[in-house]
Amino acid sequence: MIHDRDERAWNPRLGASLLGAALLTALCAAPVWAQVAPPEASRKAEASKVVQALSGIEFSVDYPAKVAEGKSISARVYVMLGRQGSKVDPRTGPNWFRPEPFFARDVKDWKPGDSVHIDAESDGFPAPLSQLEAGAYRAQAVVRLNPDTAEIGTGEGNLFGPIVEFTSPAKASDSIKLTVDQIVPPKPFQETDRIKLAECPSPILSAFFGRPIKHQAAVILPKAPTTGKLPTVYTITGFGGDHHSAPRYLQSPGMNFANDMVRIVLNADCGTGHHVFADSANNGPRGKALIEEFIPYLEKTFPLIADPRARLLNGHSSGGWSSLWLQVTYPDTFGGVWSTSPDPVDFRDFQRIDLYRSGENAFRDPQGERRPVARMGTKPFLFYDSFSKMEAVMGYGGQLGSFEAVFSPKAVDGQPRKLWDRKTGVIDPETAKTWEAYDIRLVLERNWPTLKPKLAGKLHVITGSLDTFYLDGAVKLLKESQAKLGSDADIEIIPDKDHSNILNADLAERIDQGMKAAVAPLLKDR
Repeated sequence: MIHDRDERAWNPRLGASLLGAALLTALCAAPVWAQVAPPEASRKAEASKVVQALSGIEFSVDYPAKVAEGKSISARVYVMLGRQGSKVDPRTGPNWFRPEPFFARDVKDWKPGDSVHIDAESDGFPAPLSQLEAGAYRAQAVVRLNPDTAEIGTGEGNLFGPIVEFTSPAKASDSIKLTVDQIVPPKPFQETDRIKLAECPSPILSAFFGRPIKHQAAVILPKAPTTGKLPTVYTITGFGGDHHSAPRYLQSPGMNFANDMVRIVLNADCGTGHHVFADSANNGPRGKALIEEFIPYLEKTFPLIADPRARLLNGHSSGGWSSLWLQVTYPDTFGGVWSTSPDPVDFRDFQRIDLYRSGENAFRDPQGERRPVARMGTKPFLFYDSFSKMEAVMGYGGQLGSFEAVFSPKAVDGQPRKLWDRKTGVIDPETAKTWEAYDIRLVLERNWPTLKPKLAGKLHVITGSLDTFYLDGAVKLLKESQAKLGSDADIEIIPDKDHSNILNADLAERIDQGMKAAVAPLLKDR
């Protein structure tokens, strides 16, 4: 899970230890919107501030010819809001922890020069435009065109426009005029003497999607030139992260590897969120393409030992799940995994939801209480129902929807089959059944006679007992399952650590030493 972008639009799940302090800062900032689940009395007080007189207000978004190049487009159009005085562009939202209002609708065949109207009938979060809270706002329009990134207002090739300020309430006849006259440029990759960009086409994924798709990674080379080849650590960032985060690893203590190894930071960002390098009906054969195309390319291009014992895996949050999945799915390809705070590894505790229990509900627990999706210490502060509602307005590419894109089959409309009803929260048992194929605990149990010798000494999973996103429960169940199977898996739950502060120099040093010990026999023989 964890959002690994910069602080401009802090969404939660970090993929590098350097960001731990930033996450704690974001968590400690007071949330300002009712959907972050204040108590009932507070919600009623906020409701009294709602301005009902805005039912006629709308935004008019222009699609100028200068960016259209004569082309009509079909896309999702957003109006993102922020408070006046904020230094953050509204288009960088929504912020998971402190979301500002935003509104959206899908359009088809939008012609250059025409306008699209965002009004009370459009999708809105936390509520329709007619219920916008009184105040002074900044509005910015965004059009989502790039199918290969989960970023909305900052995704390469998407459209956005200038910020327009307005005040609510306003006259019911007011139409706030916006435009999308700018294109988000490509994100530059800054190469250095140690950090290199690796890219190559993917025929496998291009065939699946019917458009060109390429593999991307950052390669972090040793401090000093080497004449021989070295072991490789394949690192996968958390949700929202990508290979551009590579410089952070040179600043983080304990895991730089100096001249001992090459670290490769893989890009797992995709239109539906984070593809976790799992083959799926919606995201395509991502694992297959990595194993058959990208790793062979990397080993031919860089000084890497082409031996399974020299290929190690590491990742945090969604990257933690990805790395563990790759080790379990391709046990003959990799020589060990160090997974930290992975996304749910046992679907009997999917952030406290038992997906296999009859009558289960994503929004309410068996006692009828709202289900939290995040906590600070032991205090819940973010909830499934509001988080799901926010993602519904986003359209696609959110964290919860990203799970469906990986684990669900396609529905009749071509989209990932929904696990839960977006209005009631009721879990669909048929869809939950299909998710068994990605339940790491189940995969291990069902294939243990074959996997046991292949995974001996290779599994290392670490999480905190107070994981911010309740991911520790699934790790505990995995630990119990592996113990019953007689596995030597090293599964550790560190007391009083959360999703962020678990990533410290001490843990990094332990992982570093564990990896060095794993490859020592191979290096001795060379």
